[in-house]
Amino acid sequence: MAGTDALDIVQAIRSGHRPTGEDAAALADLQHLEPLMEAASELAREGFGTNVSYSRKVFIPLTQLCRDVCHYCTFAKPPKRGQRAYLTPEQVLSIARAGKRTGCREALFTLGDKPELRYRVARDELAELGHETTLSYVAAMAGLVLEETGLLPHVNPGVMDEDDIEMLRPVSPSMGLMLESGSERLCQKGAPHWGSPDKLPGVRMATIEAAGQCRVPFTTGLLIGIGETRAERIQAMLELRDAHDRHGHIQEIIIQNFRAKPDTRMANAPEPSQADHLWTIAVARLVFGPQMSIQAPPNLQTDNMGALIDAGINDWGGVSPVTPDHVNPEAPWPHLDRLAVVSEEHGRTLVERLTVYPRYLRAPWSWIDTSLIGPVLQMADGEGLARCDDWKAGAPEAEGGELPAPAHHSASGTPSDRVARALASAQRGDTLGESDVVALLTARGGDIGHVIAAADTLRARAAGEDVTYVVNRNLNYTNVCTYRCGFCAFSKGRTTEALRGKPYDLSEREIARRVEEAWRRGATEVCLQGGVHPRYTGETYLRILDIVKSAAPDIHVHAFSPLEVFHGAQTLGMPLDGYLRRLKDAGLASLPGTAAEILDEEVRAIICPDKVNTSQWLEVMETAHGVGLRSTATIMFGHVEAPEHIARHLLRVRTLQSRTGGFTEFVPLPFVHMESPIWLKGRARPGPTLREAVLMHAVARLALHPVFANVQTSWVKMGPKGAALCLQAGANDVGGVLMNESITRAAGASYGQEMGPRELEALIGETGRRARQRNTLYGEVPAKRRAAARGAAPLAPTEETPFTSAQALAAKAG
Repeated sequence: MAGTDALDIVQAIRSGHRPTGEDAAALADLQHLEPLMEAASELAREGFGTNVSYSRKVFIPLTQLCRDVCHYCTFAKPPKRGQRAYLTPEQVLSIARAGKRTGCREALFTLGDKPELRYRVARDELAELGHETTLSYVAAMAGLVLEETGLLPHVNPGVMDEDDIEMLRPVSPSMGLMLESGSERLCQKGAPHWGSPDKLPGVRMATIEAAGQCRVPFTTGLLIGIGETRAERIQAMLELRDAHDRHGHIQEIIIQNFRAKPDTRMANAPEPSQADHLWTIAVARLVFGPQMSIQAPPNLQTDNMGALIDAGINDWGGVSPVTPDHVNPEAPWPHLDRLAVVSEEHGRTLVERLTVYPRYLRAPWSWIDTSLIGPVLQMADGEGLARCDDWKAGAPEAEGGELPAPAHHSASGTPSDRVARALASAQRGDTLGESDVVALLTARGGDIGHVIAAADTLRARAAGEDVTYVVNRNLNYTNVCTYRCGFCAFSKGRTTEALRGKPYDLSEREIARRVEEAWRRGATEVCLQGGVHPRYTGETYLRILDIVKSAAPDIHVHAFSPLEVFHGAQTLGMPLDGYLRRLKDAGLASLPGTAAEILDEEVRAIICPDKVNTSQWLEVMETAHGVGLRSTATIMFGHVEAPEHIARHLLRVRTLQSRTGGFTEFVPLPFVHMESPIWLKGRARPGPTLREAVLMHAVARLALHPVFANVQTSWVKMGPKGAALCLQAGANDVGGVLMNESITRAAGASYGQEMGPRELEALIGETGRRARQRNTLYGEVPAKRRAAARGAAPLAPTEETPFTSAQALAAKAG
């Protein structure tokens, strides 16, 4: 934009223009803060919404010796007689454990640069510790902290080459090095970096470039006010932007303001004004764009922290409840409560992040060492931020304890603009856009209450005040399966016999016995699902229907996922509609909507690559609806998916429901992780947080209104208390009494065998709503059936016919 006024450049950037080097350089002469800050704040909101993040960390100053002699630094100190040069392993662990006790997730290793190249005492002490270099000791201590405390190390060890970075990569998921300045002038005699070989801009940029080559999420930034010009700051930003364009590895840019410190050569140097600091933050936002995280330390601008938000930051950096800022010890950390208040006053919600930024967790195998993916995902939620609670789907609820309760967030005040727009569309019954659904799924702070309240209002409008349930029996006829879904702990094959339970294949006699018993106990439905056994064909499913209808002619048969239907049709060489008609004629009355998982191929490629794909699942359901079979629709969430994948899933089932009207209900199924192979291998999160699970139900109600009348919550996966929360957030159904359930329990859940009508009605009653027993299609249940369910005898022991490895091999050979 040659010859363009700087204000015009700012306006163009607001409209989506990426500033060229010439454009950015022109900003150096722009003195007016207001238009810069307005544009920067707008871009920050575009990239990060209303969130402003921080990392709860503990600082570990491994050594304060340094071969450099920066004129402003009080962190680096020369060796003193009688003082150790390095923290011992015991001291390191003591600091890390103190951080762990106060809820820290990150251990930030700060240290001087290669002191062994300057000080003999450093070389001698390293030798005593069993190391030749400081970087080797850093790697050992980071590994020790990770193993002993679970804290995620972030190392700032100074200048490194690719070999150094590769050595640290298995113990540190992210790393950092401040560029500080791109000005060679500052390394000349009399300047702040004179005598500091590691502060040469070319040397530091080589480290930043090496980190990109090694694909490490990397933190860098500028130290402003040490003698550089604004033009030099912008030039440094452009060099960093070029490196990021090449590699995509810079996760945040820190704009740190110089603070003069006593007993340094720059003790009397002028500090940059707040206006200068704000100007630099705003220009950084304009240069790097909406997606780059821009950070400014809150402890260095305590008088007006909120102005940093207005200037375009989206991150406060690391805040420690345990250790001081060792680089700026005169500036204590603000209390988190104050950060939250300041953030809220400026239209933001304070959220906790991990040492690795969310975008790198979208494809962690590309950015994080394999050994660290599990530990990082263990701490992450679906957005890649820090998990906000300890709740786990399927885990036992503490006796007498209280669950974190996102439903208790009040809906006071006004929702954020993007949430307000999405809620207005949902309440009109419009089809939401993907971004609208994502806005609702990612609600934080006060927005949560507005989303939940809106969902509950639509629930009352669509389904009234009754909470329904069905008396049914789950019958999982085999757990032998030829498919290798990464999340499934139920199926048994050659690679899964070590998981909970042994391989079985129910006999025809046991299937009939369980169906007969279910009918005697008042069941109106039997739900039949199982693994895709290597010997099963389409005739097998027809035979199972014959057994069931012979045992209880009047029971509703809710059976066979789209995977089983697809498999059955394929093995018989029949078209889907022809095979579904045969199933219907044999007694099939409706289909469960399982095997959906996440209806998006990005996710299915990871968790179930050999299963029916998205279009095939939808095709089976549309065909079933076309031949007069109703079905449910499900989603299994909280593993590897991101909010946009959930949004696409919801919109795809809504589109199909709008055409067919064949779905009876939508059922969110939170991922139960405990015995799941993909979690045990460190490749998935440990299920959703409670906030995410409750919001999933609320957003399902909003995104699917008015085409879905019913949203079900699973007491098996949510637990009774979690299910009660969901009933206040858009759900109107609690599913079935089950009698038996194997799939969720195989994954490690504590619930699933049976919750009788009285127990379910008590759970419902605690929400202040009325319980109503229904049949599969939400119709009324005859009085005789209701009475039989209430007077049911205890279940007889079940019998599971073992399926041996020899049988499996024979079946495969056949």
